[in-house]
Amino acid sequence: MGALVKTGIFVLIVSVCQGYQDIWDYDGHKLKDTDYVSLWPLPQKVQSSAAAFKLSSINFQIVHAKGSSAGSSCSLLQTAFRRYFDYIFGYVKKQSFKKEPKKAFGEEVAELQVLITSSDSECDGYPDLKSDESYELSVDQPSAILKAPKVWGALRGLETFSQLVYEDEYGSRNINKTEVSDFPRFAHRGILLDTSRHYVPLKVILANLEAMAMNKFNVFHWHIVDDQSFPYMSRTFPDLSQQGAYHPYTHVYTPSDVKMVIEFARMRGIRVIPEFDTPGHTQSWGKGQKDLLTPCYSGSTPTGSYGPVNPILNSTYDFMASFFKEISAVFPDAYVHLGGDEVDFTCWKSNPDITKFMQAQGFGTDYSKLESYYIQRLLDIVSTTNKGYMIWQEVFDNGVKLKLDALVHVWIWWGTGGYKDELSRVTSAGYEALVSAPWYLDHISYGQDWQNYYKEDPQDFNGTEEQKKLVIGGEACLWGEYVDATNLTPRLWPRASAVSERLWSDKNVKDVNDAYIRLGQHRCRMIERGIPAEPLFTGYCRHEYKGNL
Repeated sequence: MGALVKTGIFVLIVSVCQGYQDIWDYDGHKLKDTDYVSLWPLPQKVQSSAAAFKLSSINFQIVHAKGSSAGSSCSLLQTAFRRYFDYIFGYVKKQSFKKEPKKAFGEEVAELQVLITSSDSECDGYPDLKSDESYELSVDQPSAILKAPKVWGALRGLETFSQLVYEDEYGSRNINKTEVSDFPRFAHRGILLDTSRHYVPLKVILANLEAMAMNKFNVFHWHIVDDQSFPYMSRTFPDLSQQGAYHPYTHVYTPSDVKMVIEFARMRGIRVIPEFDTPGHTQSWGKGQKDLLTPCYSGSTPTGSYGPVNPILNSTYDFMASFFKEISAVFPDAYVHLGGDEVDFTCWKSNPDITKFMQAQGFGTDYSKLESYYIQRLLDIVSTTNKGYMIWQEVFDNGVKLKLDALVHVWIWWGTGGYKDELSRVTSAGYEALVSAPWYLDHISYGQDWQNYYKEDPQDFNGTEEQKKLVIGGEACLWGEYVDATNLTPRLWPRASAVSERLWSDKNVKDVNDAYIRLGQHRCRMIERGIPAEPLFTGYCRHEYKGNL
């Protein structure tokens, strides 16, 4: 049976019913048990036949191919081999079968050989914006072959291979003869998690990094601090978390915690980009750093409250230089997110010292110029650390002079023209852009809102082809006002999965009905792997989520 091709969409069909989940159409009619293999996100090109092979947990192994530039010393791949073996056979092991389930007659795939083809596998490095995540997968017997220039592509190919494996009526694992050629459409495919409004335990962060890898996301945007709390434990300024965290011992991320998150992510081909947002969103900073924030006034009398970072003191920039020097050493990624959004000018307007400074600088009463003055000095500081920077769109909108390699993060979805007009303006100025405006997953509603996320395309705006190439990806954002460890994961998944396919797959992959079938099964796969992803609609999974008790 050949691949089914619809306007560039490749749908993979197998001869044995997978039976993961009852599927219902939009009119409430139960569909037949699906025989789709639920690849998610859909690869660029898939060809499959009806020839089916067995996989046995006793015989099957994942190995380094002869001639691969990565060998047994590559801990990243060695660990991934074990992880995906457990994904493929884990449910059998959890059920404590003393022997293999009853086998049907058939040929067997005995091994998956992984071949890294470039001279530098990047096994010991960190993923970056230019990492090569392409791979080719050939499934046949007795051996399947996974080829990738770098380990990052091998990780994505291992995920695809694991998704091709299905369970027959006897509980045996099967895989069809298949050819896959794949690469991501966008280089930056991210998830933003907010750990300030509510503290998110380390275990929950790691579980969501695992889920990100299952969906081929490659950036963890860690919005680690904000007004409400400062859980990042700084070695240079320990009072920031000692005074600014919800609790200085139980609600902080220690240096070893941060190191663990970065390494756990690296092993899954995921970058960790921290965000330290200033000059607004900094109330928690002021608790541990004297004179950092602006004193607010009522007339000529201080009110005792504080506003944004005080932009007129040299001590402010001395602090920022020391702080971001530490951040550049702790976080290995080439980028740091500097925020720059939603600055309330009320307190600055009330402060007599700032009024005098404004007059001396010739700013008049335009406080956006004062904001730009601060941001410009901060960008100059960060540039000395050899880091690139991401900023929210207001920084660009206010005319701050940016380096040409700055990434402008577009998040405002309202107003005339919305985010699409903003993308036109940003890219026409020659800057690269990231899209989050249509993907604020903290906004919840009844029904299948994942479809709205799925239908958005980052390059669907008025602009030249060269402008559209400057949109390098996007992020799904889960802000934490109403989210903590109890509901973060099911609120995020599988809704974020809709974004993952939009950012990975070909632009013509947009059939919502086909996506519904595959996403329902992909959600069940995440459930089987221990991720409590919420349901799309009525139905069930063969292996339901068992909870943590």
